[in-house]
Amino acid sequence: MKKSEPQFFVKQYGLKIFAVCFWLLFWEIMSRIIGQDIFLPSPFNVVITLFGLVQSIGFWQTILFSFTRIVLGFFLAILVGTVLSVLSFRSLILKELVMPLMKVIKATPVASFIILALIWIKARNLSVLISFLMVVPMIYTTVGQGLAAADEKLLQMAEVFRIGRLKKIRAIYIPAVIPHFISAISVGLGFCWKAGIAAEVIGFPPGSIGGQLYEAKLFLMTKELFAWTTVIIIISILFEKIVMWFIQLLQHDAG
Repeated sequence: MKKSEPQFFVKQYGLKIFAVCFWLLFWEIMSRIIGQDIFLPSPFNVVITLFGLVQSIGFWQTILFSFTRIVLGFFLAILVGTVLSVLSFRSLILKELVMPLMKVIKATPVASFIILALIWIKARNLSVLISFLMVVPMIYTTVGQGLAAADEKLLQMAEVFRIGRLKKIRAIYIPAVIPHFISAISVGLGFCWKAGIAAEVIGFPPGSIGGQLYEAKLFLMTKELFAWTTVIIIISILFEKIVMWFIQLLQHDAG
């Protein structure tokens, strides 16, 4: 087993590491060709800038500001989307009422929502609303698809043997919904971060990551712009890994 571990590591992660190194090298080459950090700073200069940012308290306060609001919008979307989907599955009237709203939310550009929302709410809470709006239609649709995909034969069997509602939900509906739900979570995580940061860039709330991006662009601080973008990517990936790990843990415990 010990001899196979290096081979497994190379097979599992070797190609990914190669891909990352390839694009970092490409970035470095392009930076050298352009020769001006104001247009394209090198990866090394971005890392140095990032290390400088990390050492300040304001950096962590900025991350906390944006992270709490975007995550709040995300989890609110999961809660509201799931509840609405379950209720719509049980009520045709509610389904017909909610469906046009979900389609409008999906079809409306993010920028339009951001500008409209700024009329009604404070800029500091804008990322909560926008993150919520971008994720809730995904959760609503995929949970509904999972409920509709529940095995009809198992449901008939449950009726014959008079299995209780709670047991039916746990044994039939939840296993049918879980794959759809996980897919929606995985996609929604990326969307909520992109939309939430975009809302901050336009709304420009003080002390936000989006505000830092806007300032970096305004004063042509390209290294800071790349550094904050790197921070967004890292936080988004880590948050997705943590959420997916937690879901898998819940699945394991349920099983």
